[in-house]
Amino acid sequence: MKLSWMSIGLAAGLFQGIEALQTKRDVPRDQLNYDVNYFDQLINHFPDDEIYSKSNLSHGTFKQRYYVDDTYYKPGGPVYLYISGETSGPSRFSNLQTGIIQILMEATNGLGVILENRYYGESYPFNTSTTDELLFLTTNQTIADNAYFAQNAVFPTIDCDLTAPGTPWILYGGSLAGAQTALSIKVHGEVLYAGIASSAPIHVPVGYPEWYNTIQKYAPQDCTTRINGIVDGFDTLIANNLTSAVKEFKTLFGLESLTDDRDFAAAIADPIGNPGFYESNTWQELNWNDTYGYRDFFYFCGNVTDIDAPEEITQVDYLFANYTNGVPWTGLGSYANYVKTYVLQLCPSGDYNSNDCWGTQNATAWADVENTSKRSYVYTSCIEQGAYIAAPEKGPALLSRVVDTSYEQQWCTWAFPAGVSNSIPPTPDTDAYNKFGSFNFSADRLAFIDGDQDVWNDLCYHSNFAPPRTVSTDLHPQYLITGAGHHWDSYGILDVEAEPQFIREAHLWEIRTVKKWLRSFDDWKKSKKL
Repeated sequence: MKLSWMSIGLAAGLFQGIEALQTKRDVPRDQLNYDVNYFDQLINHFPDDEIYSKSNLSHGTFKQRYYVDDTYYKPGGPVYLYISGETSGPSRFSNLQTGIIQILMEATNGLGVILENRYYGESYPFNTSTTDELLFLTTNQTIADNAYFAQNAVFPTIDCDLTAPGTPWILYGGSLAGAQTALSIKVHGEVLYAGIASSAPIHVPVGYPEWYNTIQKYAPQDCTTRINGIVDGFDTLIANNLTSAVKEFKTLFGLESLTDDRDFAAAIADPIGNPGFYESNTWQELNWNDTYGYRDFFYFCGNVTDIDAPEEITQVDYLFANYTNGVPWTGLGSYANYVKTYVLQLCPSGDYNSNDCWGTQNATAWADVENTSKRSYVYTSCIEQGAYIAAPEKGPALLSRVVDTSYEQQWCTWAFPAGVSNSIPPTPDTDAYNKFGSFNFSADRLAFIDGDQDVWNDLCYHSNFAPPRTVSTDLHPQYLITGAGHHWDSYGILDVEAEPQFIREAHLWEIRTVKKWLRSFDDWKKSKKL
């Protein structure tokens, strides 16, 4: 049989496709890699809004990265859009490989997509991130990206139109991306069919001392009691202006170079979690799946509460007893020893007072306009997200009370001097989030799922400050996972039935919820006259 050039090309393409499929099957799912695709995203979705149009940078497009998994896709299946949030697209691959998107794709013959957020990874509109160039990093621009992408996306391996709203697009996001998922469905619900918002901060205050409440409640109580007492002691030294004792206290931890008391307080809170960019794996990094979680927090607590610590460690507990009527600072020696042994090594340069470690007072370093996720995240916090982690004004504290919201606000001032067309507010405009409903947030086919042991939960749908959540419906489903932390439902092990019960039941609930939505999609399309 003689093949024409066209048929040879077709056959070659077919063989290549089979070879690629075979290669894909030979690679374990948890090691799958994904080819990068680029989407021409609008820099500005709101040309008539003077906030943006006054800038000479408001025109044109930028290259936004996205990644696709078609392993389970069959014609008629939905598109699952994973919102990447405050990190790069590749760092979210596990969600396609073994996590929540894999679970939902397999259950419904869906296509999985990760869209990298603007100003993260390599999806930057500009080569630098000056204050003027960051003008377009707002919540409304980010969620508009999701809708515009869904209406125009092309998938190289899929030979049909899967754009929204003709195809059901179901969003998933955790943490900040969870909030962006919720807002995308609420604002662009005529395009985006449904969404699951996991650990989504839907109410944001300027300051968030409640971050520590979960740890105070659920961590080993002998550990938190000792740390509370040590923090109280340090704050007593500060309150009485005992500068020599404060310096001795810092030296005990090996951190005498931290001249700013707030920097020092944040540094010794690093194993717990602090207002800056902590180096340790804290309570937030715990996970039901050891592949993605770390138990360092419990190792830390185990050291602080070690009843068999050597005498040279326990004697340190009496070092400052004369300032507390002879009462020892129980656990101080073990706490200081842990920081010196395990935490300080997380600063490879040994320059603990640098902005690369725990020093934050170098204004010039904050003003560096290089494109980084840290700079993008700080900017968003400064203009609208807030939720600055601070110490409580009263009651027990795991973080010294020298740290209040002004500590983080100063970074905003240093990092983002006023530009020609953009300047940051004196304090975050949290109404940019809260105006959409706050704890009364609601949208059709939007599911909220949270963990009751998440440090961010008091900003989420199941917050202790929210109305009681006693009803869940198909249009407005909600689920609180007992014993879970920060978007723990996003992780999987390729076998839902083999998961721990509390995670398994959450995943089965998510599958049921999505299947019910999909059964109603045709009626929704008809109502939209699509």
